[in-house]
Amino acid sequence: MKNNPKTSVIFLLLPLVLLSIGTIVKPSDIGFYKNPDSLYDSIKRPNIPKWVSNIDTVHIHDYFRYLDSLVVAYDSLTNYPLSEHLLVRANPWIMDTLANTDYYRLMQRDSFVYDQKQLIVLRPADSIFIPDAATAYGLIEKMNKTHIDINIPEFKLRIYEDATLLYTFPIRVGQNRKRYLKMGDRITDLRTKTGKGEIVDYRRDPFFYNPVDGKRFYRTKRDDDRTTMMPQIPWIETEINGMRNGQLIHPTTNPKSLGKAYSNGCIGTRESDAWIIYYHAPIGTKITIRYDLKVKDSTDTESVLKDIYAYGN
Repeated sequence: MKNNPKTSVIFLLLPLVLLSIGTIVKPSDIGFYKNPDSLYDSIKRPNIPKWVSNIDTVHIHDYFRYLDSLVVAYDSLTNYPLSEHLLVRANPWIMDTLANTDYYRLMQRDSFVYDQKQLIVLRPADSIFIPDAATAYGLIEKMNKTHIDINIPEFKLRIYEDATLLYTFPIRVGQNRKRYLKMGDRITDLRTKTGKGEIVDYRRDPFFYNPVDGKRFYRTKRDDDRTTMMPQIPWIETEINGMRNGQLIHPTTNPKSLGKAYSNGCIGTRESDAWIIYYHAPIGTKITIRYDLKVKDSTDTESVLKDIYAYGN
């Protein structure tokens, strides 16, 4: 599945409002990282599957451009549709590396990071696997069978592959209130909306705005009262019941708010979880957002959740 990032302006029902500019990759960008054994040399002697040796150190601020250059370079050489998501799913260690750039994971190791964009994702010793057709189509089939399920009062986001549960992540959801948002210039119901739909877009390098006063900001205050730059982690746009109502799945820099009705409508996750969700949610991935008060645990024991929006099941 091939998706081109797009330039867009969106009014969001979030604690933060995001505007993003997609990166357009030109054929000339393929040589973004050059050396004697560059991508150009690899193109002359295609041999799929193959391992592509990384040449330069790649930081988060250049990560998406570098991956895009690989997709552009090798897509015409494979007999399957190569994409960023497919490339990373074929190299799951990249997801683990990105997840470990989570501010709070690093703080647990006594490593304070002010600007996450400067962190290293790929090193010269790393190699990226360009899969053969059988491996690629197997991964594409898995992605086509993936479904995201969100239960609002349970504060949980689950990723399924068919009926198999792959991940369960804690989330925060919209507040049970109405509020004036300057970005929308109206009184807005902040509750997260239920329904069925799909993933329709991404914001890979977001700009952040406060929806209440419309002011742009660049820094965030963490749960430990330290201030850092806003991280570069993809935000995922949903279309629910045929409408793009501004409900995004995005990371929060304040994980203490997880498990609460705290946002202005969007689904907030941990920074580490946001990377995993992004790479399991290519455009077209189905999503269900529900409000079920009766749930069962792993032993099939039923319990009733608190009715946080006070309108029942």
